[in-house]
Amino acid sequence: MTEREMAAPGRGGPGDSGSGGSRPDRGRRWRRRLAAALAVVLLAAAGLYVGNSSTLADPPPGRPFLLAHRGLAQTFDLAGVTNDTCTAERIHAPEHPYLENTLASMRAAFAAGADLVEFDVQATRDGHLAVFHDATLQCRTDGTGAVRDHTLAELRELDLGYGYTSDGGKTFPFRGRGFGLLPTVEEVLAEFPGRELLLHLKVERAAEGEALADLLARLPEQRRRTLTVYGGDLAVAAFAARLPDVRVTSKKIMQDCLVPYLAGGWTGHVPDACHHRQLHLPERYGRLLWGWPNRFVARMRKADTRVILVNGSGEFSEGFDDPDDVDALPPGWTGGVWTNRIDVVAPLLAR
Repeated sequence: MTEREMAAPGRGGPGDSGSGGSRPDRGRRWRRRLAAALAVVLLAAAGLYVGNSSTLADPPPGRPFLLAHRGLAQTFDLAGVTNDTCTAERIHAPEHPYLENTLASMRAAFAAGADLVEFDVQATRDGHLAVFHDATLQCRTDGTGAVRDHTLAELRELDLGYGYTSDGGKTFPFRGRGFGLLPTVEEVLAEFPGRELLLHLKVERAAEGEALADLLARLPEQRRRTLTVYGGDLAVAAFAARLPDVRVTSKKIMQDCLVPYLAGGWTGHVPDACHHRQLHLPERYGRLLWGWPNRFVARMRKADTRVILVNGSGEFSEGFDDPDDVDALPPGWTGGVWTNRIDVVAPLLAR
């Protein structure tokens, strides 16, 4: 055989086994390795889906847990609201006779189907813990100045319905009907023994958190299990340091829980920072969490943590307040529902 014939393609000449003959083998090996890697990725993705998809899991047992914000209160237009807005001056046309944060409004909320009633806590000049929302008095009442600069007796003399109007000040439907209605935390606790209550520390100072802890420490442990405290980071941290057996939440507490959960929750593990808490989650952000919605709720329940869903972005206490809002709840939702209209929402959820 001539040198030309030996070097011709397909003749198996020198160099053929080291180049042309090995390329198909290398290609096949590369494709097999790629297929194996893809199979591993697909199996991992399938495992993540199966382990975190609520569509493949039954909803947690029970029904939605209804939180009545400030009892049964007057609602207002949220458009353009800021921290300085006097919301009493922009209420909707009244559909019921109740004023927020009063014993009557809380009774009405429980009667309408609330599982939990929220109310606001402020310290008075003489060391009482009064139930009132605003730091100052002039928006809702006929008083002026800061709550903390008045005694409880002075606050009791105010007309709590003085500033409410739905028509730009033409009429004031609650003026003259709110005298003597401001309660204390002690009175709320005595009025609703055994009922679930959410106490909102409105002032970001450690002293208020400590004062509330001192008050609640006098209660039996069983009673404290029905209470939850939330508010600013500093006040809630001071409260929790004194009374760790009460469920609490704050912005920092939720961050300490949810940031590590976002990182590792795909495994189903619940971080220690999520145990014995209450989470107020805006509906639009909840869907980012592993296992949302039903697996997430079930995992938190095992950690003795309650999940309360807030409407929209959670700004200015947006609630699930009408039929359209209720329709937006996740299918099969059995966590908490934050509402400003318990009288409207409870019947819609078949309570």
